[in-house]
Amino acid sequence: MILLDGNKTSTEIKNEIAQEVLKIKETGARLPHLAVIIVGENGASKTYVAAKEKACQVVGFQSTVIEYPESISETDLLKKIKEINENAEIDGLLVQLPLPKHISETKVTEAIAPEKDVDGFHPINVGRMTQNLPTFLSATPNGILQLIERYGIETAGKHCVVIGRSNIVGMPMSILMARKAYPGNTTVTLCHSQTKDLKTFTLQADIIIAALGIPEFLKAEMVKEGAIVIDVGITRVKSEQTKSGWKLLGDVKFDEVSPKCSYITPVPGGVGPMTIAALLKNTLQAYYSNNQ
Repeated sequence: MILLDGNKTSTEIKNEIAQEVLKIKETGARLPHLAVIIVGENGASKTYVAAKEKACQVVGFQSTVIEYPESISETDLLKKIKEINENAEIDGLLVQLPLPKHISETKVTEAIAPEKDVDGFHPINVGRMTQNLPTFLSATPNGILQLIERYGIETAGKHCVVIGRSNIVGMPMSILMARKAYPGNTTVTLCHSQTKDLKTFTLQADIIIAALGIPEFLKAEMVKEGAIVIDVGITRVKSEQTKSGWKLLGDVKFDEVSPKCSYITPVPGGVGPMTIAALLKNTLQAYYSNNQ
């Protein structure tokens, strides 16, 4: 069993990006700039935004974090997005999800200029992805592709089962793994909460991408020998075994599944760091597009 080390691989990618930024700095040009908007006091969101801000510092990007109280109106938030869209000094913009119930995530997603949508959620970018055209790929699926590629895992002709159909991970992942490219060229089965006898499908899978959001859902009896398992889930649960009283669990019961695998991602330290690395790559891509 080989552990797909997201921490190590994301560090390699960040180092590569930092070298690019040094070259830009030497020319005297402005540096790539990522803006992040966060609304409310969601603890997990604050943690994610802080990690993105720190990653920008590591590679030498400029970063701006704009914080709003939960009470901000949808109109005011959309106004700020428009302002950033029109700011030529900012290359990438993302609005941290989830948003308060009175704000439409769809309206916010569609308001971000596609050329600054480094999260890859805008319908135009999703449409370009489905046609395998150059675009910003959603950060988590893109991070998974990077991990597969950096470990040289063969995907052509394999059967890939994706568990979960969210617009952020499951749906784009199924499309990307089926496309005529590397990583890709797999036969994809997309499973979800309404799939009957899901185990029948997972036992056929050469590659399983678990993105259901249910802790330790995928167990050993659902996985065949030699499978590649990528765990996208991350849930904080109470634990008496840690000082903090909490621990992070993925969608895969790691201890019993990992002995059967040829490759598997850990949680934490697998897909999470790769998501941020992919976001940085998208921001650098946006910078070069804006400065052609």
